[in-house]
Amino acid sequence: MRGMGMMPQQRRKPMAEINVVPYIDVMLVLLVIFMVTAPMLTQGVKVDLPETTSDPIQHDKDVETITVSVDTNGAYYLEVGDQSGEPMTLSDIRSQVAKILSQRANGEVMVRGDEYVDYGVMVRLMAELQAAGATGIGLITDAPGDNP
Repeated sequence: MRGMGMMPQQRRKPMAEINVVPYIDVMLVLLVIFMVTAPMLTQGVKVDLPETTSDPIQHDKDVETITVSVDTNGAYYLEVGDQSGEPMTLSDIRSQVAKILSQRANGEVMVRGDEYVDYGVMVRLMAELQAAGATGIGLITDAPGDNP
């Protein structure tokens, strides 16, 4: 007895499509996160931080060491080998170091900074040395117990 006023029931076919709207929402959220964080990752001066238990740096005795010193007042001094000079500006340090490094294969420069020098002064110095062509910047420190 099929009829009796009732409509025959129709079966629904299963839907074979995927709803991609939630995936698009997630993708847009991730895009915003990456757009906000990417500029923060590219700032700064590249510095290889020294370890406290490291051995002293060995250098060639034939090659004169380039050392830039910064005193408590923020004055810069360039020392090449045993020669040290008068206080220099940051732009003079950059041009002198660039001249010296253009004649050498070794682009390492040592930095000696007073304990009380402002951190910003040291960062500006390292940025200028890197722009002058220094491929490695070492920080000179005293061993514990050397200072009275």
